[in-house]
Amino acid sequence: MSVTLHTNLGEIKCEIFCDEVPKTAENFLALCASGYYDGTIFHRNIKGFMIQGGDPTGTGRGGTSIWGRKFPDEIRETLKHNARGIMSMANSGPNTSGSQFFMTYAKQPHLNGLHTIFGRVIHGFEVLDMMEKIVVGIFLRKGNMTNGV
Repeated sequence: MSVTLHTNLGEIKCEIFCDEVPKTAENFLALCASGYYDGTIFHRNIKGFMIQGGDPTGTGRGGTSIWGRKFPDEIRETLKHNARGIMSMANSGPNTSGSQFFMTYAKQPHLNGLHTIFGRVIHGFEVLDMMEKIVVGIFLRKGNMTNGV
């Protein structure tokens, strides 16, 4: 399954790991399909590290899962923060995933085992490049699902 994130800088197509992390994938895909992320901002952007969004309040303190509560991690030894464009759930500790997610700008091995990886960027790396150079003002207009990759 894939999702296209439509930002004010362009589109980013992402492969979602439905088989590896089914609950996390279900949550992210359902939030995209419901329009939950539409019009939200990427509230945290650290060059060389990652960009974070998914909080409808835009503060980094909000957001919830499709179940209305935090949900358990799905850490997989086979999934690593080993490349640019890895997508993971942001959290405030073990088993606290909600709606916030991030995309890496580079390998981040220190995050392995701490955040559920649920996807990767497969197209639109030039948009990710632009995002990394901008401090604020990046909006997620819409997330659309497509079957296949």
